[in-house]
Amino acid sequence: MTAKRGLITDSFKVVKKARRGGKQDKRPTPPPPQKAEAEIETAREEELQKLRQFDLDCRFGPCTGISRLERWERAKLHDLKPPEEIRDLLLQTSDDPEYSQSLWSEYPV
Repeated sequence: MTAKRGLITDSFKVVKKARRGGKQDKRPTPPPPQKAEAEIETAREEELQKLRQFDLDCRFGPCTGISRLERWERAKLHDLKPPEEIRDLLLQTSDDPEYSQSLWSEYPV
């Protein structure tokens, strides 16, 4: 006759885990962002997306090693008809490096 096989719990000690729903410090959820803040972020992302598209457009010449405004001015000088809204956007936000530097500025030339 063969020996009767038992359950795995017969060989190992059963350990009960503590319940998760016990006394825990619950952190308050942060308030949802205000509409004005969300609209500003959305507008900023749209502006940066336009600038990235300008960087990727090869009709206005290479963009490595120069700022976006310098590239726009060079394209205007060579009569390549760069978009005026890009220039306006760059002049409004000239102090922000995320706006003024091209998409490739972090890569070595």
